[in-house]
Amino acid sequence: MTTDTNAGPTVLPARAPAAQEPERRRSTGARRRTDVYAVFGAAAASLCLTWLFFARLAPFSGLLGFAVCAYALFTGLYALLVSYDEDGPAVRDRIASVVVHSLAAVLITALGFVVVYTLWSGRKALPHGNFFTQDMRHAGPLDPLSVGGIRHAVIGTLIEIAIALVLTVPAGLLCAVFLNEVPGRYARFVRTVVEAMTALPSIVAGLFVYATAILALGVQKSGFAAGLAISVMMLPIIIRASDVVIRLVPGTLREASYALGSPRWRTVWHVVLPTARSGLTTAVILGTARGVGETSPVLLTAGYGAGTNYSPTHDPMVSLPLATFEFVKSPQPAMISRGFGAAAVLLLLVLVLFLIARVIGGRGAGELSRRGTHRRVLASRRDQRRFAERAAVRGGPLGGPSPAASAPRTPQDQPAQGVDGS
Repeated sequence: MTTDTNAGPTVLPARAPAAQEPERRRSTGARRRTDVYAVFGAAAASLCLTWLFFARLAPFSGLLGFAVCAYALFTGLYALLVSYDEDGPAVRDRIASVVVHSLAAVLITALGFVVVYTLWSGRKALPHGNFFTQDMRHAGPLDPLSVGGIRHAVIGTLIEIAIALVLTVPAGLLCAVFLNEVPGRYARFVRTVVEAMTALPSIVAGLFVYATAILALGVQKSGFAAGLAISVMMLPIIIRASDVVIRLVPGTLREASYALGSPRWRTVWHVVLPTARSGLTTAVILGTARGVGETSPVLLTAGYGAGTNYSPTHDPMVSLPLATFEFVKSPQPAMISRGFGAAAVLLLLVLVLFLIARVIGGRGAGELSRRGTHRRVLASRRDQRRFAERAAVRGGPLGGPSPAASAPRTPQDQPAQGVDGS
């Protein structure tokens, strides 16, 4: 038996590199492909079945009936498709989600249709410059759009809403603070009355001001009377919204303020109101949007005039909703175009008020603006110079504690410190 002593070391053949499969990552999203397929499949099937019923099988007609039948079939088919992959609670949850999203889509579509239709209908009046700079004193129903405008309505709206805001904002905020900070039986009674006033019809508010201010007190039909009527409509909205917002302020902030020895009014002024500032601004926006679009109480209390009136206590004063109502009633196309133009200006005015309110109240509690930050920096520099001058006078090191300052101080020597650091 012989062995091969010249054989070399055993060399294993190199393995071919395995094909690298793409890394699969787990999807963390709640929406899956099957959900999208179920929505589109149910939508296509419902449209086809509805068309089959309306065009071939049954004598149905009408766009509204088509939409209702299609949506009912879509809901049923979607529930059937989802039931293949999910159990009962998940199916009900998906159906509820579809219904909520459908209602939101309907509301957004309706809102967009109103805005677009108003702007489109007022396109004939808005390009004219005299529409914003003239009133209707020298314009008649048959005059073209190059004569007359809505200057008197814009000024009247601003004056009336300013009067209403002056009356309702302090009263509404004070009432909301009272409901939250001074609980008791009387607070519950006031909250019940406010909730009942929220559902008050606008014509009743106009009749109330007409009976009390115009007939009983002898106030003329004017912008002031219209401002009173608008404030009746705005006040419960502001109180209810502010009440909810102030209720959301954490109680620990109030307790910390009271623990530092701050009285109730100072806690409300420095803790509660700054914390809820953004929500309170939203409450004022809601109230303003409610009041600026009111027509019935203004029609009873402000009267109607074609000229510009700057005095809120004398002579009739017209607002944009009332001008829109009067313009659209006319059968003349030019007056109808003026009415839609006034409605478009009213929409833009509400949008501007909303943007101003968001700029003012959009910052969170404790968040400073650029101007406020600059004032804080200047105040800190003044304090630094004052400390340096005090240290120089006392002979201590610059910026460090002087011997007198480092000495122990009795509690009587220390000044009291408030919640705001003063």
